[in-house]
Amino acid sequence: MIHVTPGPTAFEVGPIAIGWYGIGYLVAIAVLILVTQRELERRGIDRSHFVNAMLLVGALALVGARVYHVIHEWPLYRDNLAAIVLPPYSGLALYGGIAGAALGIILYGLWKKLPIRLGLDAIIPGTLFAQGIARWGNFFNQELYGPPTDVPWGIAIDCQHRVAQYTCAAYPFETTGFHPLFFYEFALNITGGLIALYLSRRYLHRLRPGDLTAFWGIWYGSTRAVLETFREGWNWQIGGLPTAQLIGIVVIVIGVAWIAWNHRPGRREPTAEVVDDAAEP
Repeated sequence: MIHVTPGPTAFEVGPIAIGWYGIGYLVAIAVLILVTQRELERRGIDRSHFVNAMLLVGALALVGARVYHVIHEWPLYRDNLAAIVLPPYSGLALYGGIAGAALGIILYGLWKKLPIRLGLDAIIPGTLFAQGIARWGNFFNQELYGPPTDVPWGIAIDCQHRVAQYTCAAYPFETTGFHPLFFYEFALNITGGLIALYLSRRYLHRLRPGDLTAFWGIWYGSTRAVLETFREGWNWQIGGLPTAQLIGIVVIVIGVAWIAWNHRPGRREPTAEVVDDAAEP
């Protein structure tokens, strides 16, 4: 068992606590920028558009991530509404962040008259990498863990961070490890990012606009749908099922339908324009 129980705060600046979750998001965004700028150029889109869109996309991503988190953890906020907007901002949800960012990309693409589906495809590899990196924030918050386990990589969880099913009285702190679901999702996201990057680099001339976006829906939707079955103590449920799992199933269906539509018989839409690396100065 890995007997490490970190705290959510990295350091403090005066009265403001800076959380590891927020730092993780900053690192994730940096990786996202580096990967996406190159992917945009390979699709014939000027990389400056990504930088120009970051203010809108980043703002909507943060708002979406925070809103989803607040809804998911509403019992923690309903009696203290000020905590929704006051620091520390340690609660951010990936589904909300992705939804907000996608909305920002679509709005910016419409404004600048850019190929929106190609823009979405270009951001997919970096997005999966960013999602994986951001999951380490869950480790420092001691959240996103599964049931007790005897595997060597099980992680310790402090008593105050346990869900009701896994109290320290029933599962002693000193001897109980839990499945690190955050790490499983990290590994799967990074793997998905590498696959998306490989497809983009090796088969871009055969991909249709929107294919990689659909791949994200299938890959990440499957990841969440499976891993959510191991979680206990969900706060936000619909029909007795965790909302994140239901959303995962929905995006899987959308992804499969999108690819089927993109590659239906008789479709003649051109594939993405490939910028030849060898032709660059």
